[in-house]
Amino acid sequence: MTQTPATLVSIRIITDDVARLAAFYERVTGHPVAWSTPDFAELRTPAGTLALGSTRTVALFGAGSARPADNRSVIVEFLVDDVDAAYDRISQVPTEFVGEPTTMPWGNRSLLLRDPDGNLVNLFTPVTPDARARLGR
Repeated sequence: MTQTPATLVSIRIITDDVARLAAFYERVTGHPVAWSTPDFAELRTPAGTLALGSTRTVALFGAGSARPADNRSVIVEFLVDDVDAAYDRISQVPTEFVGEPTTMPWGNRSLLLRDPDGNLVNLFTPVTPDARARLGR
């Protein structure tokens, strides 16, 4: 029997403050967060979901299996229509930017910032024909 390959559905960030992260991601992406419980919310986009879970949910998976604000290897990425406009809009409130919008060698104009827990977030816009083609734009 042939098994269907796995499908990426969501990425979950564990945090001590779900409401704070929810407000940040709503502001940065423009998508509303859907709350299931005070300990769990989801930011749903057409491409996938960013789940936000409280540290109180970790024990359901295995005590100590995840730690909040402890990531230095994953970048959460969001495609935006205009990264420079997003930078102007987001910079109106205190935000930890890693740098200003920069065009990368692979054709995306990217803006790196950190969420309130220190997770790296990349907002990007494809600006070259090859980059736009890779994303069907």
